[in-house]
Amino acid sequence: MKTIYIKTALLGTILLANAAQAQQFPLDNLKPRDQRGINIFENPKDSVTTFEKLKVRIGGAFALQFQGLKHESGADQSVPATQLYDIGNNFNLATANLDIDVALYDGINLHLRTFLSSRHHNETYVKGGYIQIDKLDFIKKDFLSDFMKYSTIKFGHDEINYGDVHFRRSDNAYTTQNPFVGNYLMDAYATMVFAEYYYRRDGFIGMGGITNGRLNQNANGGTSPSLYAKIGYDKQLNSDLRVRLTGSVYNTANTQRLDFYDGDRAGSRYYYVMENAAATSSANFRSGQVIPDFKNKVTSIMINPFVRYKGLEFFGTFENASGRNTTEIDRRTWNQYAAELIYRFGNNENLYFGGRYNLVKGKLATGNKVDVTRYNIGGGWFMTKNILTKVEYVNQKYDGYPTSSILYDGKFNGFVLEAAISF
Repeated sequence: MKTIYIKTALLGTILLANAAQAQQFPLDNLKPRDQRGINIFENPKDSVTTFEKLKVRIGGAFALQFQGLKHESGADQSVPATQLYDIGNNFNLATANLDIDVALYDGINLHLRTFLSSRHHNETYVKGGYIQIDKLDFIKKDFLSDFMKYSTIKFGHDEINYGDVHFRRSDNAYTTQNPFVGNYLMDAYATMVFAEYYYRRDGFIGMGGITNGRLNQNANGGTSPSLYAKIGYDKQLNSDLRVRLTGSVYNTANTQRLDFYDGDRAGSRYYYVMENAAATSSANFRSGQVIPDFKNKVTSIMINPFVRYKGLEFFGTFENASGRNTTEIDRRTWNQYAAELIYRFGNNENLYFGGRYNLVKGKLATGNKVDVTRYNIGGGWFMTKNILTKVEYVNQKYDGYPTSSILYDGKFNGFVLEAAISF
């Protein structure tokens, strides 16, 4: 099956690369997916138009890692359920994305992303997509132009804009915006049916959204609408200094299937870490992640400061999440703390190095209070604006898990190298 994955990824990459040679034109208010897109969070907002006629841009991404990790557990290794998988040093599954961007009309864009090869799913499948409206000229020329100068309407079935972490995470093969190989421990990411309204003016950012809180739209009933919002400030104060501060909130009052902290179908970059000896790459695709197990209710708050001075940048995260699963009465709370410090230098800042610290503390459904810590140290080289190579050292430790858990006194560490292409 892995051979099929790799052939699919390579074929998709060849097709994407051939298409990209003839389709490098920009589209209004869609951020680039190469080096130029680093530190661009929401899609830009510009009322100046370049639209002439319907245009279709084909792009995508490709990523491959070499993993050299080792793991340990304090649980009894003679018990099959807690016996660790025998990890070797080898290449991970090659992953690939196909992106289609369409300028449908003046001020209306469509984005669609397909995962050609991913860790969790055997088949090629649509990750998600959305329509973004920055003008209402399809109703009448300059209709509500003063209002739409600062407004954006966005809707579809895709990742929602909760927090700023999802702008710096690896999305299957699209990894160039992530300075490291792995994503955060507690990954608030899922593709849902949603609608969002943005108002941005003089650095102010305001956004409100609504969704049904589900990745699987065939799930049973009993769902209330989920509401979320973001408010913040993002300003280039001078040629050297940029500051951004945002706060986000997400609330699901009631659902029978909540896909929020376990909604990443692409899977973790750290294959088989802290997994049982009988694990498979596809079934155990969340290796190294922390899942709070909220399935019925959740309220989450995330605060993200970002400061960039010349080539030095800091990105921070505080997240508080409380919720419960369908069998619980009382809510449990989890907190996440993270800090990244990156320095970019060289020709067009094509080189960087830095570190990330990530801590998650919370209460399991069993009542155990646990914490998980991870730190990453690494760097990268943009060989071109579309080609990135990076290397990291990762160290992760578990504390507070019961002796019956494979995570009891668990830890893993080692090096991961990644080569990535995006366009």
